[in-house]
Amino acid sequence: MTITVMGKKKEYPDNLTVKELIEKENVESPLYVTVSVNDQFIKSETFQTARLHDGDTVEFLYFMGGGS
Repeated sequence: MTITVMGKKKEYPDNLTVKELIEKENVESPLYVTVSVNDQFIKSETFQTARLHDGDTVEFLYFMGGGS
């Protein structure tokens, strides 16, 4: 299947889970990443069961705290 990951089209096997994609993409700080699939946030507790489909668009987001 073809999915778009962080703006780049990539080929992955069918039935890939979000967790497997995080591992394959070597995501920095996987415990703190927020994942969006087709502009919908995926709950971290479902990463292991949430399946990706051909044509999906995936973004990895990191929220940073800060301020003064």
